[in-house]
Amino acid sequence: MKTEERTIDKIRTRPRFKMFTHLTKEEYAENLKKYLADHRDEFSGNVNKEVATICVETKYDNYWKPRLSLRIEIEDDETAIRGVFGPSSAVWTFFMFLYFFFSILWMTFFTMYYVEKQIKSAEFPWALSASFVMLFCIFLTYAAARFGQHKGKEEMLKLRRFAEESTLQFEKKIS
Repeated sequence: MKTEERTIDKIRTRPRFKMFTHLTKEEYAENLKKYLADHRDEFSGNVNKEVATICVETKYDNYWKPRLSLRIEIEDDETAIRGVFGPSSAVWTFFMFLYFFFSILWMTFFTMYYVEKQIKSAEFPWALSASFVMLFCIFLTYAAARFGQHKGKEEMLKLRRFAEESTLQFEKKIS
């Protein structure tokens, strides 16, 4: 098994990695199902031959609880497993909505300020201040996402171990 990871992957909002294996997509999916069944007290998830979603079983279910999405693809006669860590799709969508909403408001308020200065008007004296407030809201959203990543770091490490062990365990049987 070969693993590929870049520095940029460590600083993303949704960290990712890529592994290569000599198993076929179907073999890998079946082996993943077996591994998940053997470790059902620690992990839960959904697996098919294209995509798998895995999460760590815990007593709580907070917004920062990470999930591992595995996409199984064929690249250059090898099976590539792309892993992406992130929150549930509902939480991810909410955070993207916040980024979009605050960014649009920032552009609107900054444009109002800029146009006001160009035409030498004084109708919107609050526009520059409002644009700084939107930048602060964007920063708060980013800080909340990073806080969630920090809180879920232990679970992300377990999920990474799951991805590696589930692949290595079955690759050793073939070799």
